Amino acid sequence: MTSNDRAVLTVRSTADLLAAVPYLLGFHPADSLVVMALRGNRVVFVARGDLPEVTGPAAADEIGEAAAQVAAIVARQRVEITTVVGYGEPARVTPTVDAVTAALGRAGLPVLEALRVTGDRYWSYVCDEAGCCPPDGRPFDCSTSQLAAAATFAGQVALPDRDALARRLAPVDGPARDELRKAAGRAELRLSALLAEGRPDHPQGRRALRRAGRAAVREATDRYRNGGQLTDDEVAWLCLLMVHLPVRDDAWQATGGEEWHLALWTDVLRRAEPELVPAPATLLGFAAWRAGQGALASVAVERALAAQPDYSFAQLLAEALQAGIGPSVLDGWPDADLDFDSDSNSDSCPET
Repeated sequence: MTSNDRAVLTVRSTADLLAAVPYLLGFHPADSLVVMALRGNRVVFVARGDLPEVTGPAAADEIGEAAAQVAAIVARQRVEITTVVGYGEPARVTPTVDAVTAALGRAGLPVLEALRVTGDRYWSYVCDEAGCCPPDGRPFDCSTSQLAAAATFAGQVALPDRDALARRLAPVDGPARDELRKAAGRAELRLSALLAEGRPDHPQGRRALRRAGRAAVREATDRYRNGGQLTDDEVAWLCLLMVHLPVRDDAWQATGGEEWHLALWTDVLRRAEPELVPAPATLLGFAAWRAGQGALASVAVERALAAQPDYSFAQLLAEALQAGIGPSVLDGWPDADLDFDSDSNSDSCPET
């Protein structure tokens, strides 16, 4: 099963809906606002953001601005109804849920249900009937839900929190890192030999780099498509070549949303030398975005921008995530004529 071919999970109750959220995001949310948007009876879009930290007079304005942004993003998805869930203490959740619910209404998007989850209980902002929604909330346990069992059986994962997702991309360390540094040194010598007869800015040097880059990208994609893995020397060589944008762009055009693409760029990112992180991190973000894994895409893009804040490919992908732009804009890729190297600025990267 690829990441674009996930199991269909049937939601029969509010508890099932709450059990589904971690599998839709890839992790269990905390201090978060989640909006699920439906077309017919199918969830087609999920957005998550941190609850605002501010309190006092400035809080209302900040919450209102954030709510309007969320509503605008959801409205662009051409959906029919929404469900809003806030995770955390009521003092922070309630004003945010109220603001987002109102903003969605102004955007013409009905809110089917609005919930608060605090600990192991949930409350509805929509239902006030004590028989089904008592004042002290209703208990639920995601781990015992049949939906959670079905998702796990289908191979879907819900990590404990967002930090756990980031840790999956952590750099390799210890003795393995020592070997990777040696491989990076050998790659530098290999590059010097390749360019012995032409600098990178001369036609001969550019042609030599492009040929070597295409060969390295082809080998990497063939290897992971068939369940293999690159050696340290191959990772070091690929990362070094991708500093040159034509090689990076060849890798970009070869990247889709299949599971092996995620495996390829996760592995390369974890083994890349720190100064060579931006390209594989952004390629992983791009693969995750194409796969509909917004949280993973955001974490990967954050890694790229932490390493190089002005890396324009990562900036543009961050903007796409921020705006809730779906991968359907690349239908027909790689024939799509998109420029991911123009100058742009971006702020945070909320999961979508």
